[in-house]
Amino acid sequence: MSGSIIGKNIQISTWGESHGKALGVVVDGFPAGMELCEEDIQKFLDRRKPGTSSATTPRKEDDLVEIMSGVFEGKTTGTPISMLVRNTSQKSSDYSEIAEYYRPGHADYGFDTKYGFRDYRGGGRSSGRETIGRVAAGALCEKLLGQMGISVCAYTKAIGSVEIDYSKFDKDAIAQNPTAMPDSEADQKAMDLISQARSDQDSLGGVIECCIKGVPAGVGEPVFDKLDAILARSVMSIGAVKAVEIGDGTRVSSYYGSDNNDAFSISKGNIVKETNHSGGILGGISDGSDIVLRAYVKPTPSIARTQHTINKSGNNIEINIKGRHDPVVVPRAVVVVETMCAHAILDLMISNMSAKSENIISFYRNNK
Repeated sequence: MSGSIIGKNIQISTWGESHGKALGVVVDGFPAGMELCEEDIQKFLDRRKPGTSSATTPRKEDDLVEIMSGVFEGKTTGTPISMLVRNTSQKSSDYSEIAEYYRPGHADYGFDTKYGFRDYRGGGRSSGRETIGRVAAGALCEKLLGQMGISVCAYTKAIGSVEIDYSKFDKDAIAQNPTAMPDSEADQKAMDLISQARSDQDSLGGVIECCIKGVPAGVGEPVFDKLDAILARSVMSIGAVKAVEIGDGTRVSSYYGSDNNDAFSISKGNIVKETNHSGGILGGISDGSDIVLRAYVKPTPSIARTQHTINKSGNNIEINIKGRHDPVVVPRAVVVVETMCAHAILDLMISNMSAKSENIISFYRNNK
């Protein structure tokens, strides 16, 4: 299986299956000298681990990270950083009958067709637990970005039909509310909707918004490695994400050019935009404004109600999926979107350091 590596300067390679002994990641190319401990990573993993509220699966996993290499005396060494999280709460028996049929909304049929074989225990590599490695790697990137004055903040914008009210936006509420919404009133409404969906043996989807502040103008390449293209690829690679938009996104198709264009002006000696319909990116390159991205997440496909499918013998059957599943994956996916965005930004910022010859000359002159 190829395709488990992403990144150009900082390469992330995730490994492991949902019901194997462990999952993890190898981060190659991360700069030396940054202070790093397991707690720096654990606080991010705690945001995505299961069993934390009624909005998540009851599966209990501590998801404790172990740094296996790449850190010495509390600092990164510049060598590959390997991290793992051991699986401790597998119930593979819950999935034994799945080996004989294809679950609606899952990757089962695609895996069987492609490889002639699949790990049916919770989905194997297509399981949401694969994102553990992404979050661990992205936590490194987010820490380094923070030291450069760049913040990455993702939160739940909507669950089902319930959407946040920006006039009630409270950043502190993101960590406090089980839905990861920055609006406590919307959080309660969403929790009621989640409870109803669970009672109906159904599930919900939603929208995750990510705002990146402090990225200087000039990051991103103008053709295939556009900043928005790299961000979209990173976020679209998350299993449950079905669409990504930047700035005003799909709404721009109904605008006039005079409405969509962001006017430039001078404020306190700096070039600024009067509006931000572009979401901080023009021509694939950052323009110095906040970068705003939204990820649209599908409803959890594992639901307990009766569904129609076929078995491997080609017979039409009805199924009721067993196991411990999230009624909505959005709250736990917030940190996945956030850390994937952090990696994409940092990776392109490293590339940007060599965009001008004067930068290279200055670096080596000053480091003789």
